[in-house]
Amino acid sequence: MSIDNSPYRVVSHELVDELTSIVGQQHVIFDAPKRMQDYSHDEVADPGYVFLPEVVVKPATAAQISAIMRLANRDRVPVTPRGAGSGLSGGAVPVFGGVLLTLERMNRIVEIDRGNMVVVVEPGVVTNAINEAVREYGLFYAGYPMSLESCFIGGNVAENAGGGRAIKYGVTGRYVLGLEAVLPTGEIVRLGGKRVKDVTGYDLIHLLVGSEGTLAIITEIVLRLLPLPTARVVLLVPFANVSCAIAAVPRVMAEGRVMPASVEFMDRLSVVTAYAHLGENPPRPDVGAMLLIELDGGDRQQVDLEADRVVDICLAAGALDVYVGDTPNTERRMWRPRQVLAEAFKVMSPVQSLEDVVVPLARIPDLMPELERLSSEYGVLIPCYGHAGDGNLHATAIKRPETPLEVWQETLPSLLTELYQTVARLGGTISGEHGVGCKRAGYLSLVLDPTVIALQRRIKAAFDPLGILNPGKVFPPD
Repeated sequence: MSIDNSPYRVVSHELVDELTSIVGQQHVIFDAPKRMQDYSHDEVADPGYVFLPEVVVKPATAAQISAIMRLANRDRVPVTPRGAGSGLSGGAVPVFGGVLLTLERMNRIVEIDRGNMVVVVEPGVVTNAINEAVREYGLFYAGYPMSLESCFIGGNVAENAGGGRAIKYGVTGRYVLGLEAVLPTGEIVRLGGKRVKDVTGYDLIHLLVGSEGTLAIITEIVLRLLPLPTARVVLLVPFANVSCAIAAVPRVMAEGRVMPASVEFMDRLSVVTAYAHLGENPPRPDVGAMLLIELDGGDRQQVDLEADRVVDICLAAGALDVYVGDTPNTERRMWRPRQVLAEAFKVMSPVQSLEDVVVPLARIPDLMPELERLSSEYGVLIPCYGHAGDGNLHATAIKRPETPLEVWQETLPSLLTELYQTVARLGGTISGEHGVGCKRAGYLSLVLDPTVIALQRRIKAAFDPLGILNPGKVFPPD
């Protein structure tokens, strides 16, 4: 959907003047398309998800955001909140133009409370900076995603972001104890606090967590911290085929009675592409799939014992070998191929659709032949990698060089429909951590009952009567 058929009003010069009076002239970008270009997209590669805002505003306080939202309601102008722009669902792009409200200036770590084991942060804090700040106190924030060095914590909360360590530590929402937020109508609310338990009234905190910026603009976050693990081992485990690799994952947890911090999966195409991108050779030329297993804890001896059990189970499950990393340098080298995968596939072909499907762990083997079938039928590459420990896989459809762009564009919607129908049939859904945004909104009815979608629309309307906050996201077009 574009601004041409928008139900909203355009941003007037008068409104820009009022926005400038709130945040200051240096924090407003207007009538400058080149300067606003960076705010027109996130990390979705498809240019169909690029939308230029009419004005960019950079507030520094909840009070300023409140004033902005009151003006937007008065003029019925859409407002799109934005963090680092590192999302992969088109969730922070201004589909209807209007006001792009970036939280980049709200980047303070407000408080590190060691007694309560919490940290209070503003939404524009880079997620990795939180752990850098609390490490000296023997603490860490466990809910971070793979892109922790570039993403903002506010975006993580808005998407309920997960990542490689979700199998053991869970996703972002597990660690959110309190929020300050500005409602679409301009009111400022505080929810929760530093207390671990709270069942007073509806759990509005975790309604906002994962709501993709459609229900409120988060301005402050109270995060629970955990004791920092002092011991870690990384295991790089090549297998001859996908089936053996995936079958080993539940055995590690059930037979080994071990809960790894991470279990990452890479199919052969992913392995070969990642290592070639790094200018290195795969650990084995005959690798058909690979697991990257990380164990951590507070006791070196215990972690080493668990690692030994995992090694034995993997070898019994058909592993070609097991490579052990127990120093910072070897850990980094083992993780590097997994970390560069998305970049490596973009170099291979910038025309692609990075997907985020999730299925029950035991159904991953059933998904893999379906991906091969879709790849063959549609003439695309579909490498598969991701978080095998929780069933969240990044099956990425990639245009072959010889395929005309118009053919790709015509067939991609059908390919995605079949992919989403397949994961739904296997008990899964269309997004495990990246969110729906505008990229997947049109497919929501494939996985959610109409009654559930209608209920969610009513919740949206209760928070946002005029529908001005982050419109065009999550819900299928009317």
